[in-house]
Amino acid sequence: QVQVAESGGGLAQLGGSLRLSCTASGFTYVGGSMAWFRQRPGQEREGISCVSWATGAIAYSDSVKGRFTTSREKETFRIYLQMTGLEEDDTAMYYCAADRLNCGNGWRKRALDYWGQGTQVTVSA
Repeated sequence: QVQVAESGGGLAQLGGSLRLSCTASGFTYVGGSMAWFRQRPGQEREGISCVSWATGAIAYSDSVKGRFTTSREKETFRIYLQMTGLEEDDTAMYYCAADRLNCGNGWRKRALDYWGQGTQVTVSA
């Protein structure tokens, strides 16, 4: 069975950095994708980035461009989210997802196939 698991969340200082990791165990869809999302309390889910596995192409949401960097380990279906210059608005539950299809243009709203339980990131001064 496919299991998605995130790790690396925690408490960070304003302007600090955190690195999140995600592994999709049992996931072998080489034409699929893996993505990062976050959700602040009382707000809708927000897409962060999506990696199309066949090409390694990465799509970023405008809100995090220049501060967040996504990378992958292709053979192990693992992705990372390096977050720098953290702001209070970055406080959220961060989720990782995997999907049989590549990112396409609608990844931010599409119901992806497999989801992790999330990891909490809290940023404070």
